[in-house]
Amino acid sequence: MMNINISDAVKYIGTDDKDIDLFESQYVVPNGISYNSYVILDEKITVMDTVDKRKTEEWLANLEKVLDGKTPDYLVISHLEPDHASNIQVLADKYPEMKLVGNVKTFNMMKQFFTFDTSNRTVTVKEGDTLDIGTHKLTFVMAPMVHWPEVMVTYESTEKILFSADGFGKFGALDTDEDWACEARRYYFNICGKYGVQVQNLLKKAADLDIETICPLHGPILTENLSYYINLYDIWSKYEAETDGVFIAYASIHGNTKNAALKLYDILKEKTDKKISIADLSRSDLAEDIEDAFRYSKMIVAAPSYDGGVFPIVNDFLHHLNIKAYQNRKVGLIENGSWAPSAGRVMRGYFESMKNIEIAETSVTIRSVMTDENIAQMEKLADEILA
Repeated sequence: MMNINISDAVKYIGTDDKDIDLFESQYVVPNGISYNSYVILDEKITVMDTVDKRKTEEWLANLEKVLDGKTPDYLVISHLEPDHASNIQVLADKYPEMKLVGNVKTFNMMKQFFTFDTSNRTVTVKEGDTLDIGTHKLTFVMAPMVHWPEVMVTYESTEKILFSADGFGKFGALDTDEDWACEARRYYFNICGKYGVQVQNLLKKAADLDIETICPLHGPILTENLSYYINLYDIWSKYEAETDGVFIAYASIHGNTKNAALKLYDILKEKTDKKISIADLSRSDLAEDIEDAFRYSKMIVAAPSYDGGVFPIVNDFLHHLNIKAYQNRKVGLIENGSWAPSAGRVMRGYFESMKNIEIAETSVTIRSVMTDENIAQMEKLADEILA
């Protein structure tokens, strides 16, 4: 068990998973992921969530070590996604007197995952309800669609701890030494990004709480400079730009569109001291590309035409941006087509369907290989994007 000290009464019993290849079968996690779970030792011993079935035995060993022969009275279920809830039935069977704490949506949905009898074992809570477990008092705050409909967070008022469910989580095992914001940003936009309004609603509720510690279900326990993390969540969930700069996202079949993207990068670097980032969509992590699209205030997408549309990886990128509610940005488009350029039309269609997207008037169409005329157009596009 990780040697993580929250307090004398609140114990960490989670696990690191360094063997997982893809989180949610889609996100590369080179440094693994943590499944966080906690125990509050009081008159009524309370377990805060379980972990993924991949780590059942390790988690149970951690729990039993902390319990030291005692029996838990409650299991608080903040989120039913299997990476946190897989062991609900395991724990319920092990401790038949233990009560399950959740909201109406929790118990309605739980029937889809488990078939064990919960009669006389559930404690159904709603917004603002408090569970007195002794010295500690747990108040429940509903957080629907952050990022499932049954999600709730729990505020413990004695030690001023917010058990934040998937909020303020990040990729990476707990023993990973890395910048919090990078992997938290990638985690947020790819998993919670669609639900900015709902995250804003939760932040407004949390603003009324005196919080000294945030205990998420993934990633490190946050104890210092909480305003930094909360401010980032505020920016992200408002779909505001975190960095004033330009992200160039491109794909290239034979290298010609790549040459244009690299030339545009040089043009922009000459014109501004703002941050300019560039990514080859075919050879980079799509989740990181989504992260950067949301991070920067401007974006230019350069793509070849393909099968009467746009190159597949670019189509995938734009589709992901659309379903994650990309908005409030200025974008520019560069298309390449040897005989029937079609990428620009498809890319424009995507962005026109998004909210509050300003598409640069300057259009750049490359016919196979970049020309001096194209370079002049890119100069103009760069000026327009930076204006």
